Amino acid sequence: MTGFLRSVGRSRLWLLGPLLWLGGLAGPLAARGQAKYLSKTGYISFFSASIMEDIEAKNSKVAAVFDLGTGQLAFAVPVREFQFKRTLMQEHFNENYMESDKYPKATFTGQLTNAAQVVKALAAGTQNVEVEGQLTLHGVTHKVAVAGTLQLRDGQLVVFAYFNIAPADYAIDIPLLVREHIAKSVSVRVSLACDAVAPALVAHP
Repeated sequence: MTGFLRSVGRSRLWLLGPLLWLGGLAGPLAARGQAKYLSKTGYISFFSASIMEDIEAKNSKVAAVFDLGTGQLAFAVPVREFQFKRTLMQEHFNENYMESDKYPKATFTGQLTNAAQVVKALAAGTQNVEVEGQLTLHGVTHKVAVAGTLQLRDGQLVVFAYFNIAPADYAIDIPLLVREHIAKSVSVRVSLACDAVAPALVAHP
């Protein structure tokens, strides 16, 4: 599987709070910091080509927090918010493949590589970046590294990433009847437009 992480111990504890808060899993708590950006309406989509029928879904309920000061990033995706063209496909996705009642969220926590250099260069325009971290999906966590871009635009931090996921790496079982007709990997696109947040209150568990 293509992946995303770097475990950073105590230094990323502030990140856990916003992630849990954004995901609706914990109550608010005070946390101080600078250069933090937040979104509750991030966009994620995936696509997989298939002989039988292409599989595509979109979700605009991604909650994300990005700390430019440390280069740390976290986001949470409510799995049931993925929208398909066909209702039946959406039902199969939630009930048979993703088991959304059991695993309601996909999460990622990661670290921007060369954060100091990237932040310094942001004023000059869009920067190509790489984030390493841990992606948790369907109850399975893998270390991953993903390339993307960062841009400061109209006061927002705009984040874009594109990567591939192999369902088999996350114990997502594809029925034998259709397994040979579906691509082994799924293309994922993430787009976040994050607003700057005041350093006084972010959240914490």
